[in-house]
Amino acid sequence: MRILFLCHRFPFPPKGGAKIRAFYMIQHLSRRNEVTVASLVRSAQEASDGEGLRDHCSNYLMERVRSPAALLRMVARLITRQPSSFGYFWSPRLAQRVREAIATNKYDLIVVHCSSMAPYVNEVKNVPKVLDFCDMDSQKWLAYGGFKSFPLSLGFYQEGLKLQMAEADLARKFEVCTCNTQAELRTLLGYNTNTQADWFPNGVDTERFQPGSESYDPDTVSFVGRMDYYPNEECMVDFCQNTLPLIRARRPNVELIIVGADPSRRVRRLGRLGGVTVTGSVPEVQPYVQRSAVTIAPLNIARGTQNKILESLAMGVPVVCSTLAAGGVDATPGEHLLTASSPREYANAILRILEDPAQRSRLARAGRARVLSHHTWEHSMTKMDAIIDRCLASFKRRYEGSEPAQEIPSAKGGRLRT
Repeated sequence: MRILFLCHRFPFPPKGGAKIRAFYMIQHLSRRNEVTVASLVRSAQEASDGEGLRDHCSNYLMERVRSPAALLRMVARLITRQPSSFGYFWSPRLAQRVREAIATNKYDLIVVHCSSMAPYVNEVKNVPKVLDFCDMDSQKWLAYGGFKSFPLSLGFYQEGLKLQMAEADLARKFEVCTCNTQAELRTLLGYNTNTQADWFPNGVDTERFQPGSESYDPDTVSFVGRMDYYPNEECMVDFCQNTLPLIRARRPNVELIIVGADPSRRVRRLGRLGGVTVTGSVPEVQPYVQRSAVTIAPLNIARGTQNKILESLAMGVPVVCSTLAAGGVDATPGEHLLTASSPREYANAILRILEDPAQRSRLARAGRARVLSHHTWEHSMTKMDAIIDRCLASFKRRYEGSEPAQEIPSAKGGRLRT
C-alpha cells in the first residue's frame, strides 16, 4: 500500500514529544507499506539531522520554514478565522510538492499527524484520509489564556476558539480522526462532527528506557522536558517556589535536577536556588532519571500524554504528577504512580517515596509492569492498524460502492475483505 504521511515536526531523530509519536507511526507503517513523509524543518542542522529518516521510510519531502516568513503568516491570520498557529506550519513550497506528489502517485492512504498539517490535504477527496490530532491543541491554547495576563490572555483565548472551530471543520473532511488519550477523544466527540473517531496511546521504547544497573540517590528528584515550553517552565517555577521548600524543610539535602533543552531565562534563574540544578540540553536523559528516587510532572497545563511519565515508569522510577498529567497515561493513581494537586500534597507524596524504600520499590515494579502491558509501541500500533483498516473499508463503501466480500488494502499488508 502507498501511504503519504504528513507531520508538523520533522520526525527524525525521534526526540521530544512532537516527534516521537510520528516517528513510530512511520516506522511501523513502513514495515509493510511504501511510505512517503512530508514535513518541515527550521534550520540547516535540523535538515542534516533529519536525513537519517531515509532508513525508516521510502521517501520524504522536506522543506525549510524560516522564522520571518512564518511569523508574517501568523500575523496575517490574526484578522481571519484561520488559527495563527496554522501559519507557523505552512510552507507554500511544501504545499506545492504535496499536490504534485498526490497528482503523480496513486496513494492508497493519507495520514496526517497534528491538525496544523491538515490544510495541506483537507480538500483531497479521492484518497482515504486519517487525521491524528494527537492532542486537541485548542484546549491547550484556551488553558494558556488562564495563566497569562491581559492582553496576552485575550490573544491565547482567541487562538483557542479559532482552533476549536478549525478542528471541528477539519474533522469533517477526514474518514477517521484519532487522538492519543480517551480524554482527548471525549473533547473531539464533543464537536459532534459525525466523523468516525477513536484513540490509540503513545508508547515507549522499553529497551531504550529500562531500569538502570546502579543504585539510585534517595535525595534526588528530577524533572525532564523541553524548558522553553511554557507548561514546563510554569510548573517548575511554581514547584520551586511553593513545593520544594516544604520538602527541603524535612530533608535539607534533597536536590532537584531540571533536565531539558533550551531553558528559558526564568528557568535558568531557578538554578541559583539552593538544591536546584538546571542542566540544559543533555545527550541522554536516562542517567539523570535512573539515579533519581522519583521524577515529577507537576503540570498545571497538560494535554494528551506526557512522554516523560511513560519513560520514567519504563525505567522503574516512580512518578509524582498532577491529576491532569496522569489523565494522559493508562495507569491507576496510587497503584502505578502518585498524583497531587497542591504544594502540600506534592511534598507529602514525594516524601513518602524518598523516606520509604519499600514504597518506592513497589511503585517502581508496578509502573514498569504497566508500561509493558499498556504502553508498548507494539500494543499501540496494533490499535492503529485496526483503525486504519476501518478507515479503508469505510472509504471503499462510501466512495466506490463496494460489494460485500470485496478486497481492499490493509494497513498490515495483504488485503481485507469487506
